Parts: sequence; C-alpha cells; structure tokens
Amino acid sequence: MKEEDISRRYRGIISVSLRRDSRGHLHFIANPSPNSCSTTFDTSMTMWHKVKQQMSVGADLEQRTRKQSHMKTAIMESCSKSSYRAEKCFHSEVSCHISGPGQSGSEQVYNPWGLHCHQQHLSRMFSECHQNKLYRYLLLENVTSKYVFPCILDLKMGTRQHGDDASEEKKARHIEKCAQSTSASLGVRICGMQVYKADNGQFLCRDKYYGRKLSREGFRQALYTYLHNGYRLRSDLLEPIIFQLKSLKSVLETQGSYRFYSSSLLMVYEGKDTDVCLQNMGISSACQGTSHGKVDVRMIDFAHTTFTDSRNSLTVHEGPDHGYIFGLENLVKILCGIRDSEQQ
Repeated sequence: MKEEDISRRYRGIISVSLRRDSRGHLHFIANPSPNSCSTTFDTSMTMWHKVKQQMSVGADLEQRTRKQSHMKTAIMESCSKSSYRAEKCFHSEVSCHISGPGQSGSEQVYNPWGLHCHQQHLSRMFSECHQNKLYRYLLLENVTSKYVFPCILDLKMGTRQHGDDASEEKKARHIEKCAQSTSASLGVRICGMQVYKADNGQFLCRDKYYGRKLSREGFRQALYTYLHNGYRLRSDLLEPIIFQLKSLKSVLETQGSYRFYSSSLLMVYEGKDTDVCLQNMGISSACQGTSHGKVDVRMIDFAHTTFTDSRNSLTVHEGPDHGYIFGLENLVKILCGIRDSEQQ
C-alpha cells in the first residue's frame, strides 16, 4: 500500500474570513498565518502508516513493545498541531465561491451533497462569525480530490463514543445513541454515505440520522447499497476493503491502552466504473475484466483518542480497544457474507 493511499496530510494553518459579495453570495477568503510559512516542509503521516512500517508477521513480545512505542510516538506527533508548518505559502487571497443550486450556464456542476453540507456550514458560520474577522483553521488534504465520482462511507467505530473527559450529561447522551443504534450490537454505525449511481447519473446521500436508525440487517443492506452503482455490485472492491480491514485489526490487536473513542473509518472509492462505460459502448462482457477496484480505508478523527501517558489522560486502559476491534470483526463478516452470496 502506497503512502499517498493511506496518509491524510496536514497542510498547515490558515486564517479565514467570511464575506458576502454584491450578489449576496458567501465567500471564504483564506490566507496563511504570518508564521505558517517555513523553508522546512514537514509532512504528517497517519498513525496507521507509521505503525505499519514497523509491522511484521509473527512478532515476538519485544517487537510488540517496540510497535506500541511507535504507535504512541505517532499519536503524540499527530496531536501536536503547533509543531507543524504549512507546506505551501500563499502570496495572494484565495476565494472559494460556491454557487447556489439551480444555476445554469458555464458554472461548474458540484456534488449536490457536498454543496448542501458546505452551504449549511457557511450559513452557520455567517450567523456566528463577524464579517472580515480572521479565524484560524487547520488546513487538511482533500482526500477525494483525485476522484471523479467519489463514493464515501463514514463509519463511527466502537461500542463506546464518549471520551474519558465527557460530562455526565454528554456521557449519558452518547451511551443512549450507542444503545439505540448498531454501535452497541455491531460496534460500528454509519455516520454518512455518498455513492454515485451510474444508472441515473446521481449521487445517493445519507446522513448520520439515517445511520442511527438502521437495524443489523439494515446496516448490511446499507453496505450493499454503498457498493452498488445502480447496475451491478462493485465486487472488485470487496477483497481490497476486507484486506485493509484485516490489516488494521492485526495492528490494533497488539496495541495496549489505546482507546479510539468517537473515531471513524473513512472509505473512498471511484464511482466511475470502467465496466459500465464498456457496456454502454456495446463492448462484449468478455472484455470487461480490466477494471481493478481501488479503495482507500483510513482511520480519522482522533480528538478523543487516549492512551497511557497521553496529555490529559484521566484513565489508564488495559489491553487493546476491544470495542473498535469488535466493529472491525463485524464489518469483515458482513462484507465476506456479501462476497460469498455474490459468488453462489
């Protein structure tokens, strides 16, 4: 697995202001912080990638201790935001204009769900923020930029979602959400889904409220929907996903004290299907074995991750994160079941 496939790079800190133009459109005006430019470029890597560099099959106790040390170092580096510097220095304002729905002409056609979410965020910011005032934001890599039709699945992992520092009210709220969703029964629930349906040329989008209502069977059906493009199941993606999930599970099983509370798994694959394109051009199905599935599976969102000796750690946990591993095991079982049913 290549580094660019599994790393979500930190790009620095930028200062952002919000403005309305003469037509009433909201704009982001972004500039780097005065101290964000550096001649030494430092690229951040995911914890998973750093740990995988140290992984080997059949590791003994000494190797496992060493891997745990590398995991700790990776997390501490990821949490130390102030130690990083922007990889690029912007010398002029960058304006991002998102046009409204229903506009025609030469304006770019945007992903409707992405546009909807972005407009909601802009409206919320406009109600809470002052125009022209600078606000500091982290700048992260857009992991979907290389896809034509990005199909995205956001999975909240684990049987517990509240951090050790959560208030009693927040703790009770998160426990209730888990109990009433597949987080309790499967160790995983859907927080968001976007899949391109080639049969009608549209994205099917689902939010976190949809994911909370799913039963075990409903969750399985949602995974099937995520992998179906309207014409066929993308069975070419199943083995790459299963392989990456098993690889992640083997890493987490060796890590003691780590708890990835409220962390997520992000899956992304290309919705542009070569096989469908060939079929639409009338090319025989005998020629359609040339498209190979490529899918990224990434651990994201570590705000409530804790481990021994981490900053603000209130509780020492023993052993690996069994709630997260339980979720991975059920994901693998469900995906293997989908694969096996397609092969019958």
